[in-house]
Amino acid sequence: MIIGYVITFIIIAILVVILASSVKIVPQAKAYVVERLGAYKGTWETGLHFVVPFLDRIAKKTSLKEQVVDFDPQPVITKDNVTMQIDTVVYFQITDPKLLAYGVERPLKAIENLTATTLRNIIGDLELDQTLTSRDTINTQMRAILDVATDPWGIKINRVEVKNIMPPKDIRDAMEKQMRAERERREAILIAEGEKRSTVLRAEGQKEATILIAEANKEAQIKKAEGEAEAILQIQEATAKSIELIRNAKADKAFLTLKSFEALQQVAQGQATKIIIPSDLQGIAGLMASAAEFLDKK
Repeated sequence: MIIGYVITFIIIAILVVILASSVKIVPQAKAYVVERLGAYKGTWETGLHFVVPFLDRIAKKTSLKEQVVDFDPQPVITKDNVTMQIDTVVYFQITDPKLLAYGVERPLKAIENLTATTLRNIIGDLELDQTLTSRDTINTQMRAILDVATDPWGIKINRVEVKNIMPPKDIRDAMEKQMRAERERREAILIAEGEKRSTVLRAEGQKEATILIAEANKEAQIKKAEGEAEAILQIQEATAKSIELIRNAKADKAFLTLKSFEALQQVAQGQATKIIIPSDLQGIAGLMASAAEFLDKK
């Protein structure tokens, strides 16, 4: 009896283990390729699935996420016979797990070799300068060629990026010298333009200063002339008033003679070393009296 129970327990345990192993859960972004008796049965997507014991087996588990592969630098030769090293990065995604499982052995190695040969073909048609300045063109051509070539494998090439382009050391040195010369040339141009601009600004400043000085001198001369004219006008007005007062006062000849002497006294106080005195002061007084009478008649 005990032996029978043990055997039954063992059989039940084996059945439980078999049933448990027959239940498979496919996670998100995964796909399982299932075979029955060695032949393709189907592709399981996300969800719960059952495997028939001893008949079915999971041949390949595939990730449906986008994958990134960074390949080692590959030696390539340009059209002008320059050997350089170029490494690439490939972004791809599995679109058909069945084709991947049965289409190619070691798909990553196949993509790497295909990338290397495609890169050599493209670079072989370009010269060195074109290679260094045409990364976008190289990326586009490689993506298109690789996508067509990997389509039978159930792989879609999303992007191909040229990561590094490494020319030989002597060419890198020549390129650095050329870049240094170009920077020095630009620096010299900037310095020359700065000096030119500075000279122009100084000349404009001197021009404006000269104009301002000329305008200031002109304004000063105008003010001076106006002042002198005003002074002359005031002197003339004072003289006219003086004559008017003499005329109104009915000045006699003796008074006019006295005024003549006062005028001579003022002249004597000047800086002149010689003074010429008219011999006939009485005549001068008479002349002033005549002038006063003439004004009085008017």
